[in-house]
Amino acid sequence: MPSRTIPGATGRPRPMRLLGDPALEAPCQEVTAFDDGLSRLIEDMFATMYAARGVGLAANQIGVPLRVFVYDCPDDEDRRHLGHLVNPTLTAAEGPVVRGPEGCLSLPGIEAGTPRHDEAVVEGFDASGAPLRVHGSGFFARCLQHECDHLDGGLYVDHLTGLRRRRALRAAARAPWATAR
Repeated sequence: MPSRTIPGATGRPRPMRLLGDPALEAPCQEVTAFDDGLSRLIEDMFATMYAARGVGLAANQIGVPLRVFVYDCPDDEDRRHLGHLVNPTLTAAEGPVVRGPEGCLSLPGIEAGTPRHDEAVVEGFDASGAPLRVHGSGFFARCLQHECDHLDGGLYVDHLTGLRRRRALRAAARAPWATAR
């Protein structure tokens, strides 16, 4: 077998920012230095995501205001998608809008039916600055849209309306992690 490192194996988990933290509300800045610092950040992000048992993580969720996200996410056919994107842009969100379950590491334990397009295309770069184009469908498309929202200062609850939104925000206000802050 070829010798490859597991993403996050050399990283260290960092503290997660939770709903209400200003770091989650501000748009992130473009990455300008494709250096060892960026590679370390990506490793730490993978380690943090795996420690929290997530499928995606944006840099601002660990308090770093840069346009970077990592993912290890299945699609609806249970194919694994593993990678990272630097300076990503959601260039297409197409197909039918599907309301499906969505949660977030910054709102642990809270899930709500959230409308998302069934297909998404994100363009950006890898850690060395090489261009990337990632296409997702189903659950993976949901993940790509979710992480791009984070980098723009948004959360999945911003897509909720009416009773779904009220229930999710009420559950978040009552969550043990909300009262511990």
